[in-house]
Amino acid sequence: MTQPPPLTGIRVLEFAGLAPAPFAGLLLADYGATRPAALALLKALIPHVDVLLDPFRPGVLERLGLSPETVLLKLNPRLIVARMTGFRREGKYAGMAGHDINYIGVSGVLDLLGRRGQKPHAPGNLLGDFAGGGGVCFMGILLALVERGRAGRGQVVEANMVDGSSYMGSFPRLAVMRGAGGSWGKGRGGNVLDGGAPYYDTYETGDGGFMAVGALEPQFFAEFVSGLGVDTGLFGGDRLDKGTWETQRRIYTVRFKEKTRRQWEDVFDGTDACCTPVLSLAELEGGGFDQRPVVGLQGSPGFAVQEGEAEGRPVAEGQGIGVEGSGWRSAGLRPGEGGEEVLAQWMGWRRGGQYEVREGGLELVDSGVGGRAKSKL
Repeated sequence: MTQPPPLTGIRVLEFAGLAPAPFAGLLLADYGATRPAALALLKALIPHVDVLLDPFRPGVLERLGLSPETVLLKLNPRLIVARMTGFRREGKYAGMAGHDINYIGVSGVLDLLGRRGQKPHAPGNLLGDFAGGGGVCFMGILLALVERGRAGRGQVVEANMVDGSSYMGSFPRLAVMRGAGGSWGKGRGGNVLDGGAPYYDTYETGDGGFMAVGALEPQFFAEFVSGLGVDTGLFGGDRLDKGTWETQRRIYTVRFKEKTRRQWEDVFDGTDACCTPVLSLAELEGGGFDQRPVVGLQGSPGFAVQEGEAEGRPVAEGQGIGVEGSGWRSAGLRPGEGGEEVLAQWMGWRRGGQYEVREGGLELVDSGVGGRAKSKL
């Protein structure tokens, strides 16, 4: 029998922030947690919540009189305060503004990314904001929830995008430090896994599409060149020899241009050639690639993202009927959206009783923590 998602009943109070903090909140919500956003209502809500997401620079909560250690955890000793910053909380960058490109820049990871002989290339804001930021913060929250289940108390979780993205780059960093030959350490764009090797790269097809090639192992490479119709004798040496890499790349480049992407898919689909199409986001929507929870749990799967039958769907697709549509479109969640419903569910509060709505915000009639307080919940 399928159980509710594992975070069902966990209440999350999220301060409004940019992409990383809402992403961490989204991950929590996908597995059953419920969350509003608020500030002035905080002290009244804190005793009733499990997790607080703090996306601000170091010192902001303290200046507001909301120190986690001396205020928040006093109000609720079981509270998990997840604090996420871009730079580390100490050091010369601590008080500076920044964005994803700055965080991965000082993490050492950005220097690894890009083509040989060219400047570093930032991969959007995926690595710092979402992987090293929101994803790592989510992991910290889960660890703190596990510890709370064992010790019965909450704690402060500190995550930052510099350390998070640096940790994501552990494999190349360790390879460079120990001088691991061809895998990493040959400079940006000159290694096997960063586009340096011609059998681990992307190639344009005759119709302007692209194919992704990852034929690393010899048995996979054999299937790749077989499907491509290439004679390895043309390389002038072993395919692992870097002296042959440019020749291989030229051969593959010309060959891929001879067919459309769809034709190459017909050649490689169902094989072990490690050659697949590079799909666009537009192709994912409506193309049979439904949006799913990030992890499929057999006994207590997360909530479904795509609408469909509540029962009988594969575990990987999640549980429940899902949201309207394919899961690839969203109008977003405005700050405070659904706040009144959440206050009714969590606190039993009603408009005209404990709070009023004025100028788009919720105003406490009697907060119990020092009188009237206003917030756009």
